[in-house]
Amino acid sequence: MHVDFPLGFDGRGRTAATDDDDHVRDLIEQVLFTAPGERVNRPTFGTGLLQLVFAPGGDEVASATQFLVQAALQQWLGDLIQLERVEVQSEDAALRVTVAYVVRRSQAHRVAEFTREGPAA
Repeated sequence: MHVDFPLGFDGRGRTAATDDDDHVRDLIEQVLFTAPGERVNRPTFGTGLLQLVFAPGGDEVASATQFLVQAALQQWLGDLIQLERVEVQSEDAALRVTVAYVVRRSQAHRVAEFTREGPAA
């Protein structure tokens, strides 16, 4: 068992725990939505993806963002997952990221979707 993300408490008042599959999904979420420089001892950790919510769109930006996400996931989680597909979509003030991957330990295929809304105007 692993500590759940985001940190919370279970019904008994103890630190919430999660299983292996959910833990890997939590790790992907942390890589995606952590800005580089946010973690003191790992200044290159993360993608800076949230900065792109209001960035101008276009095929070039979408391709660059997808490459950025794939590179960060491979760098930080390459020993835990094998990426199959990453899709990044920006719609109005929301960012949607779909990650298809194989958990190396169990060889289980998973697809996780993450959505973040930008700050209200």
